[in-house]
Amino acid sequence: MPELPGVRRASDLGTVPQEDGLPVREGLTSLLPWRVLRRGSVVGVAAGEVPGMTSLLLALLSGPSGAGAWCGVVGGTGDLPARAVAEAGVAGERLALVPEPGAKWAEVASALLDGFDVVAVHVPQGLGGVTGRRLAARARKRGAILVPYGAAPGRIEGADAVLSVVGGRWSGLGQGRGRLREREIVVSSRVRGRPVRTTLRLHGPEHAEPVADVVPLSSRRRP
Repeated sequence: MPELPGVRRASDLGTVPQEDGLPVREGLTSLLPWRVLRRGSVVGVAAGEVPGMTSLLLALLSGPSGAGAWCGVVGGTGDLPARAVAEAGVAGERLALVPEPGAKWAEVASALLDGFDVVAVHVPQGLGGVTGRRLAARARKRGAILVPYGAAPGRIEGADAVLSVVGGRWSGLGQGRGRLREREIVVSSRVRGRPVRTTLRLHGPEHAEPVADVVPLSSRRRP
């Protein structure tokens, strides 16, 4: 896709730090080689046999969006409720969802990389080849972070880091009573060739913040 003339990053209008990296929530820093989301990098969120990929993706987006960054998610969000976005700490007013990009998903992702700080792309068959290299190059050129998600760990080629959920449990239920108050997911990555694991604690539904607005791409005016 050709460069769009005069396009500015949406977060240029806000207060998000414009250094080399964007912050991530506590617990994720040890899983990344730079302890932040480095601009121009590719960070994968892999699917696995253990549920929790969507929760991990939202946890990854919560840090940048909380710092004022704009985030986009292309594909795979048809059943993602706004309440789950708010509970995860993602700023819904700075989130664009493109749930059904169709065959043009790569073009949509490329366009978002021009104006957004973090762009997650649902690629259940993996990301590699010419398309993967083009999107990675686009992210590097524009200083954005590309987050391919939904494929097996080995199918996300060329990523600087790949995060995977490898375990987890819910807490809060007693002897058949109570509420699901908290969830723990165990997340794995490789940092400089070494395996690293950490446990993230995610709040249950009763801790939800007011539902945020999830802004469709088609209804947001580009600055």
